[in-house]
Amino acid sequence: MTATPPAGRGPRRIGPFEVPAVGLGCMNLSHAYGVPPEPRAAEHLLRTALDEGVTLFDTAALYGFGANEELLGRVLTAHRERIVLASKCGMTGVDLYHLHRVDRQVPVEESIGAMAELVQAGKVRALGLSEASAATLRRAHAVHPIAALQNEYSLWSRNPEQGTLAAAAELGVALVAFSPLARGFLTSAPPDPGTLPERDVRRQMPRFDARHYPANLELRRRLDEIAGGAGCTLAQLALAWVLSRAPHVLAIPGTRSVAHLRENLAVLDLAVPGEALDAAGEVLDSATVHGARYHEATLAEIDTERCGAAG
Repeated sequence: MTATPPAGRGPRRIGPFEVPAVGLGCMNLSHAYGVPPEPRAAEHLLRTALDEGVTLFDTAALYGFGANEELLGRVLTAHRERIVLASKCGMTGVDLYHLHRVDRQVPVEESIGAMAELVQAGKVRALGLSEASAATLRRAHAVHPIAALQNEYSLWSRNPEQGTLAAAAELGVALVAFSPLARGFLTSAPPDPGTLPERDVRRQMPRFDARHYPANLELRRRLDEIAGGAGCTLAQLALAWVLSRAPHVLAIPGTRSVAHLRENLAVLDLAVPGEALDAAGEVLDSATVHGARYHEATLAEIDTERCGAAG
């Protein structure tokens, strides 16, 4: 295979900020995947991320209904000048403030106009959107510059390729990929749906149910073979693929494991052959994946699904 430069080499821009291409999504330290880790374990992971050079930390008021923001506040306040803190409707004094979901009852121009007042007041430094379509991004950006657009983006979630990826590049907006490891599916230890905790959100996701998961695991087996041939782990292959899509793409994988944190960050210095990335993208994409990413009722409420990513 032909050697290629590391996909994550060099910093990437989010509005006025420069950060490494891989940050840390902090949701699973307080929310969504069953019982959260003990506070000491979560704090240790955050401190290790700091030590390993992570500077972009992503949280939200929803994550543990404030618990995640409190956790990050305890650990990161002393390092405030070193980091870029992204939140979604809850904190003040953040660097990047996202509209967590587009409210279908409120014009996005009104929402962004209200958020822009926070920038003018000096309470936040830049604005972002989450799970927004290209059309919505353009409307929002016309009211106030949008620094970042968070959308789910991974080998098995390709909605950004229908328009938002290109629109973000055109407008100078960073596309921040959440769940780039497919909610743990594209790792060395894929979840066993039968043993997931009751409060684990994956229990409600079609791709993990008994109708679809076995077929998805077969695709994963083929990806694992590609990763082995490329001399990297499956998680590193998946992250390298996301980062190789465009220079304005960043990734915020989440983890509760220090070992997995270091594995993910190692992709920044890893040269994954282009042939392996191409092969991975052919094995798993929107056409080959089995099952939708959410149930229909949830999809209907998401702007990227409701409007179409191309707007």
